[in-house]
Amino acid sequence: MRAAGVTEFGGPEALHIVDVDPEPLGPGQVRLRVQAAAVSPTDTHARSGAYAERDPVKTPPWVPGMDVAGVVTELGEGVDHLAVGDLAMGIVVPFGPYGAYREDKVLSANSVVRAPAGTTAVEASTLPMNGLTARLSLDLMGLRPGQVLAVTGAAGAYGGYVVQLAKADGLTVIADASEADEELVRGLGADVVVRRGDDVADRIRQHVPEGVDGLADGSVQDELVLPAVRDGGAVATVRGYRGNGQRNLRFFPTLVRKVAEDRAALDRLRQQVEDGVLTLRVARTFPAEQAADAHRMLEAGGVRGRLVLIF
Repeated sequence: MRAAGVTEFGGPEALHIVDVDPEPLGPGQVRLRVQAAAVSPTDTHARSGAYAERDPVKTPPWVPGMDVAGVVTELGEGVDHLAVGDLAMGIVVPFGPYGAYREDKVLSANSVVRAPAGTTAVEASTLPMNGLTARLSLDLMGLRPGQVLAVTGAAGAYGGYVVQLAKADGLTVIADASEADEELVRGLGADVVVRRGDDVADRIRQHVPEGVDGLADGSVQDELVLPAVRDGGAVATVRGYRGNGQRNLRFFPTLVRKVAEDRAALDRLRQQVEDGVLTLRVARTFPAEQAADAHRMLEAGGVRGRLVLIF
């Protein structure tokens, strides 16, 4: 079985095609013939060995990847929401050789739903991880319709989904963007767009002097952007940041692994794509053999939409 993985942790050049054993199928599981696996910053960290200490598998190869889409080829006992032949998408919690960058993947059925109608495997693969992360951030903050949410990194995959989901939830959204990305972020639905940068908190306060009710910090600015939030406001972070203990801000580190088997949430995202609430954005595709090039491009920055490996 072919996969794109590493036998030694390192830079993008460490990624190459490796042989992995097929995964057995058990009750309540789904087997996919993988057609597409999206590339994320989490994958680049895994490739470099950032998560090696917590990986229960201590011998190579290690296969990254959290987003997958492909055709259902086999169903375990008790799975009735999918059929063999369906185009499906799923979220992967990777460890050892069991990440998404492999041509055959077995997942809990609760981590897999049908791909949105009318989408390709490549398009569908861009939704699960970022979409669920965005949804979880909003759920954790618990803002009410009419309240104001700030989003940093709004042109990115996570930030873009936060903007669109927040608007669907009835929130007012103020988002950051570079001049080149301003039209994109407005198109996603942001009510106010401010210029990105180290002074983004001041720019947000110019529009919301009392401070925003919540912040989804997709650009990982951490302490730098906290002044944008009112005292007692909510902050969702994506790299485990828990705040500086000031002004009674409430912090919600968003760990998508906690909702990796929330099938209802994933299926709701599917429906929102079909309803036109969410936009799937593909920047570029690469054959799996060129996974190293995809990682180089992602780490160089400036990618808008997702890079996707094709099997």
